[in-house]
Amino acid sequence: MSIFSDLKGSRELLENLTMREVKGKYKRTALGQLWSLANPIALMIVYSFVFAIVIRVQPAPGDPSGLDLFVLWLMCALLPWIFFSGVITGSMATVVGNENLIKKVYFPRSILVFANTLSALYQHVWEMVILVIVILLLGSNILIYIPLVAVTMILLALFATGLGLIFSIANVYFRDVQHFAGILFQLWFYASPIVYPAELVREQSDSFGPIIGSITIENLYYLNPFIHFAEIFRNLLYDARWPDWGQFGLVAAGSIAIFFIGWKIFDRHQDHLAEVL
Repeated sequence: MSIFSDLKGSRELLENLTMREVKGKYKRTALGQLWSLANPIALMIVYSFVFAIVIRVQPAPGDPSGLDLFVLWLMCALLPWIFFSGVITGSMATVVGNENLIKKVYFPRSILVFANTLSALYQHVWEMVILVIVILLLGSNILIYIPLVAVTMILLALFATGLGLIFSIANVYFRDVQHFAGILFQLWFYASPIVYPAELVREQSDSFGPIIGSITIENLYYLNPFIHFAEIFRNLLYDARWPDWGQFGLVAAGSIAIFFIGWKIFDRHQDHLAEVL
């Protein structure tokens, strides 16, 4: 069965599972969906204090927007990171957490992962809308770049879902994966230019020179795919300019490829999940 027939045949189930995730997450809480903003705001306060005030990290002002506000610069990459890591960790949790449903009813198991992504995307859209409104209020007209921001968000969703499919199937067979993922994402976060500018790595790379042949630290650093997402989001939202189209094409091709690779791996194993769980 192809991924498209999976989605078409289970559209109603996908909608129900997505709404269950969206509505159930903050059910019976006084603030409801407003709690979804609590984590980004808390991280924003902590990272801004540590990196902007204590360590005094100073990213370059937006070019040509002229924005020079660390908090905005931070949030342009931090919000996509929270969404990205949340989709992957949520994918592992949703497959294992729906063990009873998987054992009792047959349906394409990948729908669980897709529903997790859509519910996270729903929350991410609201976060990005608030960020865009704040940037507009500060006088940077980024309306022309919004469509490409939306496309980049979809590409990030595809990339995260592809990895989520791989991680979730691996976690079913080896429960160590969920613990490994926790460590991996801590390392991955600081290996990405979210709380510091990539220029700092470039300066250190230039001072060290090549480490193996002509390969530099910067060459290895840019193998991290999230760096490219962070730079594209900052180009569009903070700098108010188009991204490097070569970089964007690479991100688009890589995201689509990872999504289909992830789905292919998941599809090969999803019929055996009820036995393994």
